[in-house]
Amino acid sequence: MNKVRRAHVAMVASTLLVATSFPVVASIAGAMDSVVLTALRFALAALIFLPLVALRHRLEVLPTWRALIRYAVLSAPLIGFFFAMFEALRTTTAVNTGALFTFAPGFAALFALLFLGEHQGGRRLLALVAGMLGAVWVVFRGGLESLVELDLAPGDGLFLAGTASLGLYTVLVKRLHRGEPMAVMTFWTLVTGTGWLLVLGWDELLLVRASELDLRVLGAISYLAVFTTLTTFLLAQRATMVIGPTRTMAYTYLNPALVVLLTWVLGGTAIGWMSLPGIALTLVSMVELQRREPPPAVPATLPCSIPATSSTP
Repeated sequence: MNKVRRAHVAMVASTLLVATSFPVVASIAGAMDSVVLTALRFALAALIFLPLVALRHRLEVLPTWRALIRYAVLSAPLIGFFFAMFEALRTTTAVNTGALFTFAPGFAALFALLFLGEHQGGRRLLALVAGMLGAVWVVFRGGLESLVELDLAPGDGLFLAGTASLGLYTVLVKRLHRGEPMAVMTFWTLVTGTGWLLVLGWDELLLVRASELDLRVLGAISYLAVFTTLTTFLLAQRATMVIGPTRTMAYTYLNPALVVLLTWVLGGTAIGWMSLPGIALTLVSMVELQRREPPPAVPATLPCSIPATSSTP
């Protein structure tokens, strides 16, 4: 299997894992402060990943200050996304966030144009717009009246902003990569992200009581840290370096269908028939965005030793 096919397989696996995060996060979103939940998620993922990175890549010395700043810049939009997810799911549904998540490819395409000089063809732009329209259809359950009145849940707007942050993160992975193994980049992204959260939520972290960390919350955080944070980071970062940010993020168009299915399986409310055309539209958009495209242009400001399509072991 060549590296392009491996990248697509990795993104299918990553998308399946990401889809599970919406109902899991929804189940614990009200347990404690969103910054605390996000900090626990990042810190646990970093601790689990530390021995693996140290053994495989001989992580014996700290990176330079310049490298740490680069990782801190990369982790900032990621923190924004996960915080927005925890906070938004207090007041909206897993289905809504799963649908709004499909705006990520559009944001990724916009930021890829601004920071990487990647231009999308007419058919791909049409697919991006169609995918976003499908997401809007799902959020408003196919109801024109709800759309006209902008009948949104309070958390929907916040999660949409978080999705924009994720689109920026995906592009920054490619823009800030300097040839290091992706596992190393992932680890220091987790570490600097934890640092951001310690600074932003120190007061809230001091107020956390051991009694609040019941088995349900600890189990959910552990699952999120290992499977929907650590594993998906590695899969998505590797795929981004091979197939580019827009095609990587296009897999988010699978999320509405997957989240609806998972919500139903877990005993949630089944989605109405009026939402199905929106789901179908997002799936068609994903297929179109995966069509083979010419390699993206690399701005002259990027170091010549870092090809835009380079991959790492």
